[in-house]
Amino acid sequence: MKTINNLSRLLFTGALMVQFAIASAQNKTELKNDETIRPFKVNISDAEVKDLRQRILQTRWPSKELVNDEKQGAKLAKMQELAQYWGTSYDWKKAEARLNSYPQFKTKIDGIDIHFIHVKSKHKNAMPLILSHGWPGSVFEFMGVIEPLTNPTAYGGKAEDAFDIVIPSLPGFGFSGKPAVEGWGNDRIAKAWIVLMKRLGYKNYVAQGGDWGAGIVHSMALQAPQGLLAIHSNLPATLPNEAGMALGGNTVPESFSQKERAAFEQLNNAIKTGGFIYKTTMEGRPQGVSYSISDSPVGLAGWIFLHPGFDEWSFGKDPKQLPTRDQVLDDISLYWLTNSASSAAQIYWENRNISIISAGMMQSDKITIPVAVTTFPKDVYASPESWAKRAYKNLVYFHEVDRGGHFAAWEHPQLFSEELRAAFKSVR
Repeated sequence: MKTINNLSRLLFTGALMVQFAIASAQNKTELKNDETIRPFKVNISDAEVKDLRQRILQTRWPSKELVNDEKQGAKLAKMQELAQYWGTSYDWKKAEARLNSYPQFKTKIDGIDIHFIHVKSKHKNAMPLILSHGWPGSVFEFMGVIEPLTNPTAYGGKAEDAFDIVIPSLPGFGFSGKPAVEGWGNDRIAKAWIVLMKRLGYKNYVAQGGDWGAGIVHSMALQAPQGLLAIHSNLPATLPNEAGMALGGNTVPESFSQKERAAFEQLNNAIKTGGFIYKTTMEGRPQGVSYSISDSPVGLAGWIFLHPGFDEWSFGKDPKQLPTRDQVLDDISLYWLTNSASSAAQIYWENRNISIISAGMMQSDKITIPVAVTTFPKDVYASPESWAKRAYKNLVYFHEVDRGGHFAAWEHPQLFSEELRAAFKSVR
């Protein structure tokens, strides 16, 4: 009798374990397929902010650079001055409040939580627009263009210029989830953005990007989903093959016009002077650099300052400059407080076999939807119109502006907004 009871208990326990396994599998499936859009607010604890300040003030400093300029990286004295301010006077809670002043959400796409800002215009028939940032940027890049784009009548535009704005954080960046497996390159992120716009109920929309964002919207255009009306890029994939093959050398292709020669020399000079050293490292060994930039806030800042522009803005004294020193620290602090320096660096590994400015490698000629391009003179290269026309079969807008660089929306939000209004006018 005792044996029968023991057998019954074993059978009962086994049945419960099977039911638990089935329920667990169902829950995992439901979580993976969860398409809900959840409201989100940033709420970094005081303890985390205090820890950031303490780490900054306890930095173990390296020896002084051996040159009188930034050829070896950010200068020690400037970094120490910035760290003193960052660790004592900078206020993260102001940045947090700014983020929370806009509607933010999260939704799971392809197994990853995607964080995004979504601001709807008060004007009727506003055009939906998704904006994509790059590295070492974030959603902070676009804070200054939200109002001019959603409320154009208050910023020199017309009601019919209005946009609904969607600004997602790239996977691995900021408050988005961190990929646990390889495969999150531009194409996969592009697919996620297409899903996001559809999930938000937009039947028709446009897309814009610079830096890695340019590669993402380029991939969206190649995929040509129903409803994507056009893309705009401020880092277009127009570099012709003959230019790509000559980069790094001292010879400019003879067939180039004066403007083409200037663009080639601009890019070639950036390569020769080490302007992309961070890119080479993160493409080759992202995990190797991740230990230092994930353990020291000042180490993270020093790494980010290898990207042209960031050190200039951080150490600049001009109160009118954009981004301001505090805005740059907002961005760097975001990487630190979300522990996303390492996961963000992976985007270089994922895209290590492509060049987002190469027309041939990026198959620019296969894009059939309308493409708009704005070139900013201080970018890594200012594509001439001849290259853009050669690269894109359906180039509907091209404009060279007289100021601005790689982070155009951050540097000149009003000018950037005006460019998008003009760029997408023909597809409204």
